[in-house]
Amino acid sequence: MICRLFRDARFLNRGAMETRRDHEDPAYDVYREALTCLGDAGIPFLVGGAFGLEIYTGVIRRRTKDLDLFVRPADRMLLMQRLSDSGFQTEWRFSHWLGKAVKEDRSIDVIFNSGNGLCTVDDGWFQYAVPGEILGIKVQIVPAEELLWSKAFVMERNRYDGGDIAHLLQARAPMLDWARLLSRFNAHWRVLFSHVILFGFVYPSQRLRVPDWFMREMVRRLELEMQSLPSDRRVCQGTLLSWSQYLIHLDRGEYEDARHLPRGKLTTEETQQMTEVLRREEQEQT
Repeated sequence: MICRLFRDARFLNRGAMETRRDHEDPAYDVYREALTCLGDAGIPFLVGGAFGLEIYTGVIRRRTKDLDLFVRPADRMLLMQRLSDSGFQTEWRFSHWLGKAVKEDRSIDVIFNSGNGLCTVDDGWFQYAVPGEILGIKVQIVPAEELLWSKAFVMERNRYDGGDIAHLLQARAPMLDWARLLSRFNAHWRVLFSHVILFGFVYPSQRLRVPDWFMREMVRRLELEMQSLPSDRRVCQGTLLSWSQYLIHLDRGEYEDARHLPRGKLTTEETQQMTEVLRREEQEQT
């Protein structure tokens, strides 16, 4: 048994979920070691990524390239130090959101924010986390709402997480806290609405699983927007979805980057470093 969502008083309506993989991946021993050492150290973390998706949907990624651990920003240094003490090679890949821990060519992502700076791991992630079992080890799983929120902005040329979101909605839509989910997206509600619209296209027979009040609220907001011109005509929000595909307009000075202060939470130095690293890696792969 690889992944299991425990049954407890808070989730009786969800039921227990179990999934199986046909073969034991050699990486699993490394992941178990990391989960065990962090659990023994008492450092709070949540499991997400492919394992989290499998917990909620049963969709199995047969080549899980890494283990995604989510941690509060205040705990990130302690968690990385604990992994380093356990023999992992650690580095801060991007200082504003992502660390890496590697052992025997197996990778663990330590995540405390999102690449665009929007999805900071805060206390709410832990408040609504669900108990589960990964690789035989009891852990806390990223809430379905935060899993969806963090995936919704991944629309790169070589990676699009919309399929994961469609699977998540297909499996969990009636059980999601839609009010809390909407509050997570806040001013970026159009991104959430776009995924819900596509969900109705992908699974036409399932579209009524989305609450009626949510759809009516989205239509109301669209109607309000149609009655006035945008107040911020200089901003490009495409960089919240993709680090590369909208840079041409920013480089020409036609628009301003929504990731940067005061609209966003990132500095110019942080986005420049991310662009340089990812562009270099992209070129190396071609």
